[in-house]
Amino acid sequence: MIKGLHHNAYRCRDSEETRKFYEDFLGLPLVHTLKIEPTITGRNTGAGVLHTFFQLDDGSCLAFFEAPDMPFEFRQQHDFDLHIALEVAPEDLDRMFAKGKAEGREVRGVSDHHFIRSIYFRDPNGYVIELSAKVAGQESAMDPAKNGARAKLDDWQAKKPNPAKAA
Repeated sequence: MIKGLHHNAYRCRDSEETRKFYEDFLGLPLVHTLKIEPTITGRNTGAGVLHTFFQLDDGSCLAFFEAPDMPFEFRQQHDFDLHIALEVAPEDLDRMFAKGKAEGREVRGVSDHHFIRSIYFRDPNGYVIELSAKVAGQESAMDPAKNGARAKLDDWQAKKPNPAKAA
C-alpha cells in the first residue's frame, strides 16, 4: 500500500534563507513552490503561505511552509527529539564536514553509530540535519531477523521507568 515517502513538511522562518541552506549548501534542488491563499478546503491563510519542495535523489522531498503573518518560534530541543537524517555516500560525508567547517557553520561529528557514520548541522530554522553514511555491516544491523529489534523493544517496555507509577 505505502510506496514510499513523498515529502515531510516543516515550518520555516524565511523561504529564501531556507532555500540557501537546502539548495546551495546541501545541494537539494528546489523543485516546486505552491502559494496557498486560502487552502483548497477553504481555510483562511491570512496573508498566504508559501510551500516549497526540495528533492532528494530518490524523488522524495523535504518541504517547508512560510506563513509570514503566523508567528514561528522554534523551540530548542535535544537532537533526538527532532532531527532530519539524510543518507549520503561516505566520501560526501567527509566533503560536507569540510565544507561546513570552511563556511564557519557549526558542524558536529563525526559520530560512529556502528552501522552509520553521521555529522550534524542546524538549518536556518533551528532543525538538526544529520548526514549519514552507511558502513560495512549496515544491512545486517538493520535486519530484524538478525538484530533482535523486537526483543530489545519488548525488554525496554518491560524495564523502563514509569513516571505515573512513581507518583
